[in-house]
Amino acid sequence: MLKLTLVLSVFAAIGLAYLDMQVRTKFEGKRWALPAKVYARPLELYSGQPLSMDDLKTELDGLGYRFVRSTAAPGQAEWASSRVRLHTRGFVFPDGYEPSRQLLLDFRGNSLSRIRDGEGRSLPLARLEPVLVGGIYPHSNEDRDLIRISEAPPYLIEALIGIEDRSYYDHFGISLKGIARAMWVNIQAGRFVQGGSTLTQQLIKNFYLTADRTLLRKLTEIPMAVLLELHYGKDEILEAYLNEVYLGQSGARAVHGFGLASQYYFGRPIQELQLHQVALLAGLVKGPSYYDPRRHPERARERRDLVLAILEERGIITPEQLAEARSRDLDVVKTRSLHKGAYPAYLDLVKRQLREDYRDEDLSSEGLRVFTSLDPIVHRRAEAAMVETTAQLEKSTARNSRACRAAWW
Repeated sequence: MLKLTLVLSVFAAIGLAYLDMQVRTKFEGKRWALPAKVYARPLELYSGQPLSMDDLKTELDGLGYRFVRSTAAPGQAEWASSRVRLHTRGFVFPDGYEPSRQLLLDFRGNSLSRIRDGEGRSLPLARLEPVLVGGIYPHSNEDRDLIRISEAPPYLIEALIGIEDRSYYDHFGISLKGIARAMWVNIQAGRFVQGGSTLTQQLIKNFYLTADRTLLRKLTEIPMAVLLELHYGKDEILEAYLNEVYLGQSGARAVHGFGLASQYYFGRPIQELQLHQVALLAGLVKGPSYYDPRRHPERARERRDLVLAILEERGIITPEQLAEARSRDLDVVKTRSLHKGAYPAYLDLVKRQLREDYRDEDLSSEGLRVFTSLDPIVHRRAEAAMVETTAQLEKSTARNSRACRAAWW
């Protein structure tokens, strides 16, 4: 028995050393393959610019701005008869970072007559962030918009921990209480119905292992979770989880992380989400397909309301906030695709040119940002002109055809 125990201890030590190397190598290295993002030109605004309010609305629609009665946050626009108030989003341009700010735009006819800031001071020049044209994705078709934990909107962390792992900041990677509770539920059900995994274990499963519900995977997952917590802080692990968790499917592309999920479900950056939207995203972690708000809105609403109730129960939000959030619609955008789809020929041209100087691997995994000269406003005008001209040609052809038939008879 002593020899057997010694042999098993040696093998266990070797196994732990191997798992430890696996945990540290991937977590400290290049964690994700990040697709290249292709942008249109940024719209530059200046006094006297030939720009109509309809043209500006086209640009803002492409950027996902919300049209409201009174602007109060980035990504909002307030419309009047000859004036537009914007609250721009911050953006890192090739020549530096430009912070979010209020802009007041006055129009005269089809031109921009004056630009002022939030304090009413005249500005010679301002610019909006560029429209995202599309991306160049890795073969795995995974996509994500990385966020830092400091960029998470209010209530997201509390909602995630409340619904998935209430003892996250107290355990060491695994929750013995949660495992015992899950085992008891599974025994009563006679099948596997509950996992009892902590957020750390979920990250291990998604980041290092597979989703297969096997005993071997579970036995591997537990020591790896402990090792991960041994080497890294809680916030660092949670930040990785925010960017790794699977939250849906956009065609062939897997939607990973809350940053991209915000764009997929709500068409806006995650920093602009409200309480009821944050609760919906947190609720999707349990089952993005089962609680898909587009296919199963009632299930999604029930799950969202459960998350909201937990936040109120834990004193994170007030009863008034709970009632107001529960009364809101799901507010999910109708489209099921992250791909803009408006400029496929142009995007294909950009890809061909980039591949003359970059490897496919770099384009699909290094998170490059590609700024182009595409003008969405000019593109819309050209498209409208083509549609109008085609319609006129079809009418003319039809008239000529009828005239020919009449002459023949």
